[in-house]
Amino acid sequence: MTPYPRFERPPDGDNGGGTAIFEHLESNVRSYCRSFPSVFARAKGAILYDEAGRGYIDFFAGAGALNYGHNPDFIKPLLIDYLSQDYVVHALDMFTVAKRDFLETFESAILEPRKLDYKVQFCGPTGANAVEAAVKLARMVTGRPQMAAFTGGWHGMSGVCLSLTGNRAHRSGAGMPLNNTSFLPFPEGPYTIPDTLGYIRNLLTDSNSGFDMPAAFILETIQAEGGIYPASPEFLRGLRQICDDFGILMIADDIQVGCGRTSDFFSFEAAGIVPDIVCLSKSIGGYGLPMALVLMKRSLDQWSPGMHTGTFRGNQLAFVAGAAALKLWKSPEFGADLKRRAQFLEGALKDIAASKPGVTLRGRGFIWGLDFTGAGGPDVAARATKYAYEHGLIAERCGRDDVVIKILPPITIEDQPLLDGCAILAEGVKQA
Repeated sequence: MTPYPRFERPPDGDNGGGTAIFEHLESNVRSYCRSFPSVFARAKGAILYDEAGRGYIDFFAGAGALNYGHNPDFIKPLLIDYLSQDYVVHALDMFTVAKRDFLETFESAILEPRKLDYKVQFCGPTGANAVEAAVKLARMVTGRPQMAAFTGGWHGMSGVCLSLTGNRAHRSGAGMPLNNTSFLPFPEGPYTIPDTLGYIRNLLTDSNSGFDMPAAFILETIQAEGGIYPASPEFLRGLRQICDDFGILMIADDIQVGCGRTSDFFSFEAAGIVPDIVCLSKSIGGYGLPMALVLMKRSLDQWSPGMHTGTFRGNQLAFVAGAAALKLWKSPEFGADLKRRAQFLEGALKDIAASKPGVTLRGRGFIWGLDFTGAGGPDVAARATKYAYEHGLIAERCGRDDVVIKILPPITIEDQPLLDGCAILAEGVKQA
């Protein structure tokens, strides 16, 4: 039984047609619908509703694209008003009032309070576009083709992004050699070495190491798809020092773990570092609307006009929604409420992990992973998420062999669905 009431009726015009058209016409590449085979119709806050009106608590949040929940009330009227007045919807990279408001808000709400002096580049609308642009910029500025990435990292599905991604199955889909990337052991995970920083420094110092000097290190401060592995503040500070010592750029891929996912706006804030380049997407659009951007230190903005373009790099509706979301970060009360909910979530998940021998918990803020490696492995994790789905909770798996249950609720989730979602998850782990 779901703890959330059904809608009184399905959406207008819906005939309950089931999934036949998807099976008939949509490519076999589809994935999430296999874990959650409902036909969803409506959504509000942290709740998804299928076409029959059944409610599901959303602990997946569009893979991190819905940090502020579904159809948030503080944004929706602004989008309706913008469209009703025939404001510009598509403008390439021309100046618009919507872009100006977004940039002014981003500076006042995010950059200035953190004393960050970044330039902003709008790319295509996906995180992969931001990573592609960041790598292209790093190679251009340094004159070096080589990149350094980390085992377990995941940076997207386009060509350059796959060359930086560790997952062998995803890499095989490129259908071509993926070159110019050296992989280093991530300091956290199932395959680590005692002194990662020392190892990296030795590779760079030894002229016979066979390790080419890279243009940049690219990393997620918390590996998400890799299994929810947070890098320690000490490691991040040490890597920042190595970058400074050897003239290597540091790229933070904050696409999934940024925009408040760790309770801070940027995931690297807790370490006290400043990356040279930052990639943002997913929730930077505020409402689940496509937008991606690259932040770069001013000295790195060496693009010539038009050197990197894209037809949809100026999503005006995302500017409107994104600016509204950014304004929340000006409020100390908003930040305090985030911390409170994050602490509650952490406590509830610690109880769940403690209830099942062998389950380990990792994460921070609003991104957590329950690892079943020592508690029966992927099959048990799969049974737990299947139970959760059947009882009204959406939660996905990640990591090697999908052995980790990823907990990724909206950061604005209300207390009751957060409590109820944790209760369903606890029962799913127990039953698994």
